[in-house]
Amino acid sequence: MVHRHHRETYYVVNEGRILEFEKGDAVARVPSAIEQQMAFRFSRFGEKGVQLDEALRGKLAEAMTTGTGGTDPDSGEPGTSIPAGFTYLGQFVDHDLTLDRTQVGLGEPVPVEDLVQGRSPALDLDSLYGLGPHHAGSARFYESDGRLKMGTTLGVGFPPESSSNIDHEGFDLPRAGEAAGGTRADKRAPLIPDARNDENLAVGQLHLAFIRFHNRVVDLLAERGVPEHRLFQAARDIVVKHYQWVLRTDFLPRIVDPDIVERVFTRGRRHFERPGYTRPGDLPTMPIEFSVAAYRLGHSMVRGAYQWNSVFRAGGPGPIASLGLLFRFSGTAGNLTPGPNDLSDLDDPNAGENLRLPSNWIVDFRRLFDFGEIGRDDLVVPESEFNVAKRLDTLLVDPLATLPTGTFGGRGRPAPPPIQRNLAFRNLTRAAMVELATGPQLAAQMGFKPLTEDQILRGNGGAVLEGLSDTERAQVVEHTPLWFYVLREAEVNEARPGSLTGVGGTLVAEVFHRAIEGSRRSIVKHPGWRPTLPSHRKGRFTMTDLLLFAFENDPELLNPLG
Repeated sequence: MVHRHHRETYYVVNEGRILEFEKGDAVARVPSAIEQQMAFRFSRFGEKGVQLDEALRGKLAEAMTTGTGGTDPDSGEPGTSIPAGFTYLGQFVDHDLTLDRTQVGLGEPVPVEDLVQGRSPALDLDSLYGLGPHHAGSARFYESDGRLKMGTTLGVGFPPESSSNIDHEGFDLPRAGEAAGGTRADKRAPLIPDARNDENLAVGQLHLAFIRFHNRVVDLLAERGVPEHRLFQAARDIVVKHYQWVLRTDFLPRIVDPDIVERVFTRGRRHFERPGYTRPGDLPTMPIEFSVAAYRLGHSMVRGAYQWNSVFRAGGPGPIASLGLLFRFSGTAGNLTPGPNDLSDLDDPNAGENLRLPSNWIVDFRRLFDFGEIGRDDLVVPESEFNVAKRLDTLLVDPLATLPTGTFGGRGRPAPPPIQRNLAFRNLTRAAMVELATGPQLAAQMGFKPLTEDQILRGNGGAVLEGLSDTERAQVVEHTPLWFYVLREAEVNEARPGSLTGVGGTLVAEVFHRAIEGSRRSIVKHPGWRPTLPSHRKGRFTMTDLLLFAFENDPELLNPLG
């Protein structure tokens, strides 16, 4: 099973076949007995839908990725009040939900409960922990004391006479290094359970923050005298529950209408795997409507460029951090080495000299998360240097029209047709591949008032669907792809513009609720649980609280470049 960010293989329960995406075509086949046993379990929430043909999907994709911003942060990209760091927290969560341990499990001794849990969409940070420090396949991620390994950045000469000129221990992901052999891409591979968390620098630095968070909790418990044999599991319990709390109280209400979130988490689910339709102890499945469509909302939030740190920002000594540069300075999609603006060298697994992140690319988290929200005005950057996410709508920044091949497992292979590098086209094609229910279908199934023809075709400041024939316009209205539909819902949301609502908001909130309920460590199963780690507001624990604790409440660790 392929387990990259753009999943290529789907095993849908109760359908008896595996669906594969290869060179733009869908292939269905009967799975082997081992594949049936080991496969990550997807489910189908709605009925199969009628799909747009490839040419029309291409036109829709181009409308979603044409002329929507490049490298200028003030280029007119519609913004929100959501700090941009939540875009990549959302991506980190996606990789937690869909980590497939099939390859880890095959041929290795794995406790059945760990293997089954690992194949279910539970929000339990298995993308951070793997199978734990005592499992042969995951031990390489850990120090001998149960702390997670961290890497050291590479001092470089730019800017001269700055803290970028020295190595910084603990500010890069751990990497395979020269001992790994193989290509240079193999040597810079991250030593983390899910390499997708190093496919761009933002999610990579966020993964590193969670490594630090775990290690700080281990230190805290060791100081409190927790026995060594209990230290790891006790730390993981605290880390996972605080993470779930952040998602429930700080992340979801920013992207989904808060009234929907509150209803789902206080009254329960109405639609997806409802209580009473599942047995106690049943593990959740992953609805393909969520994985292939609704939760791809974060692609709309991505900016074309970021005020990254004191070096790579508007007016700084280096260029502003374009999205392409965030791909470049990663190990999975990039090569950690300066190169051409068109990213053409990234397709070569032996390109690039650096095997570690250059020190001048360490993130300044104050620019991605708003510490003023918790009263830490000393950690607030000028408004002109703070990054907010793009509005949730049907527009993607144009760099996403030309993805590096490393982001979808194509590095070292013949170059695909240009349209297959377009993220919007890839999303729409995967939906067609699995015969996904359409937006209007799910609106009817879930009892929501459907979007009107005008809302679908014209929207509110999003993708402009010009140049379609009357027949094509009718097809888009009747069979609106679900991903496009839920983004249009957010775009035309009058009560909370840019927030998921209706079909998209309900599906996302309910799948999160089920994924937290399905974890062995769960704040849904234990509704009386409350955060115990330090926070700046009583009874709350936010992403900024998590970062402050992880970085020892030290501004120089949150931003080591000054």
